[in-house]
Amino acid sequence: MSTAGRRATIADVARAAGVSTSTASVVFSGKVHVAEATRERVLAAAGELGYAGPDPRAASLRTGRSGIVGVVLGGELRHAFLDPVTTVMMDGLSDALDVASVGLLLLRDDPREDDAPPIADAPIDAVVLIGCSGRARAALDVVRHRGVPVVVIEGDAGDDTPQITLDNQQASARMAQHVFQLGHRDVAVITLPLDAGRERARLTVERLAAGTLDVTLDRLAGFREVFPDAPGMTAAGSLIDEGIIAARALLTDADGALRHDRPTAIVAQSDLLAVGAIRAAEELGLHVPADLTVVGFDGIDADGLGSQRLTTIAQPALAKGRAAGEQITRMLAGEAGESVHFTCTFQDGETSAPPAS
Repeated sequence: MSTAGRRATIADVARAAGVSTSTASVVFSGKVHVAEATRERVLAAAGELGYAGPDPRAASLRTGRSGIVGVVLGGELRHAFLDPVTTVMMDGLSDALDVASVGLLLLRDDPREDDAPPIADAPIDAVVLIGCSGRARAALDVVRHRGVPVVVIEGDAGDDTPQITLDNQQASARMAQHVFQLGHRDVAVITLPLDAGRERARLTVERLAAGTLDVTLDRLAGFREVFPDAPGMTAAGSLIDEGIIAARALLTDADGALRHDRPTAIVAQSDLLAVGAIRAAEELGLHVPADLTVVGFDGIDADGLGSQRLTTIAQPALAKGRAAGEQITRMLAGEAGESVHFTCTFQDGETSAPPAS
């Protein structure tokens, strides 16, 4: 079938694929499940006809650009911006995108919603995913077919998608080794969420096997290189209150009394969780680090520690965001995007010490 002289439409694609126009439409919307064979047939027909998907940028038909880069964050946006790491990373991203004269549209990937993530048909020129859930990964096929550049920060969207990565596993192993060298053997971990459901619960083999968030799993893998059988709690987010709840569960029994077999050290997967663990310890009458070592991950200026410096792993959050923006800028200019890898730095502080004799 020829569409010479005019732009192919969704109806053309439907006829070429032998499906209804509504079926072809939902393949591009990503909001309704379609049989894989049908989906592939529709996408193949679209490729042959040069159909790039529904164009939601009607106001910018002359340039074909909306001037918007979508940024997809997991969970509720209000929680994301309580995390200083996200805030700093977004600063770096927006700085790097200034040269491209584009704005940012924040989008939410929330598993509680029935629809697919809104990236499939949002009016955007490019996408930055912070992490990459299974739901977002499924919607990316449609986004890529539209020719929209995609960059993922600390997530896996496939080999053909540029990634901004961090040595989470190696850095976590370095911190665990520090705790081990201090003499601690009864150690517990407080992790970030294991999946998009963000369940707060004890860390179990079954929950770990079902985990999907790469950052959490990589940091836990590094920790487990040194403490393979250590107990732990998964938090519902990187929040001080979550650190308090998790630490209390690790340090006390069902009656709220200090456990006789409580850990002598807690390794937290974020600085905010570590601050929460320190607060919980102090409320229980424990002194950090004399009675309990607490270490974190991120290297932020965490409130709530007074003059005490947290022992932590510092990550280059600003540089990560800037690198993502630079790759988006390159891709919008027609160049190939590249993956960029960063490493963390160990920062010895005042919250870690040998266990009490």
